[in-house]
Amino acid sequence: MDYRNALVTGGSKGIGAAICAALVAKGLTVYAVGRDQPALERLAEHLGPSLKSIAADVRDHDAIAASLGRTEIDILVNNAGGLSTVKPLHQQTAEETEEVVALNLTAPLQLMRLLLPGMIARRRGHIFNLTSTAASGVFPGTTTYGAAKAGLSQAGRILRYDLAGTGVRLTEIAPGRVETEFYLKAFDGDGEQLREKMYTHQRPLRPDDIAAVLISALQLPSHADIAEIILSPSEQAAGGHVYAPAPNIGDNVGDKSRSN
Repeated sequence: MDYRNALVTGGSKGIGAAICAALVAKGLTVYAVGRDQPALERLAEHLGPSLKSIAADVRDHDAIAASLGRTEIDILVNNAGGLSTVKPLHQQTAEETEEVVALNLTAPLQLMRLLLPGMIARRRGHIFNLTSTAASGVFPGTTTYGAAKAGLSQAGRILRYDLAGTGVRLTEIAPGRVETEFYLKAFDGDGEQLREKMYTHQRPLRPDDIAAVLISALQLPSHADIAEIILSPSEQAAGGHVYAPAPNIGDNVGDKSRSN
């Protein structure tokens, strides 16, 4: 690979940390963006000097640009996202709706806008947008999240047309359920309930699974681009309906885990 530097958002833990480790193992210098400074420092201690931490909110693209300076980024991994609540749109606050769109759609668009001119000028680059099976499937209580991820998915399809012949590739990875702390806030910080409802009865994907798929796509010859990947747990499948009377978040997510 001619790639030298990568930028990974949400890089301090979970899927992002696994991707950072996989890229460092391939000899790249990785700039990990995250809000958790102690977690970034621990990751840097583990991965060594090839891991550079950028403590910033992914929505603050100006701060990220300032931290990068003149660094030439060859690989952008738009991994950061957020889902603070699992409930119908009409029960969300305006702030919750705005935050989900900003994290999952606006921030990735801004980073692509920021980094694409350099990639195009150098005629090398690879963008990875991590979306979700929620971008195409129906999961109760995820209207805003699903809409934002679907928007990022469509943005990738249009961008591939705009980038054809530039030497810049774009791959969308849409994972199914991955065992991370992603839903922890939606479970009010109850990690035990999260594991019981989401990860105990059916084996989920692991962060390393996502990283392995990303590396496989990255190592293809430059004339080949895996445009879209849906990575599902072998024991789960999107679809089906469960009609449950209980309206609370824990029960809804639990019902979904049995049907999807």
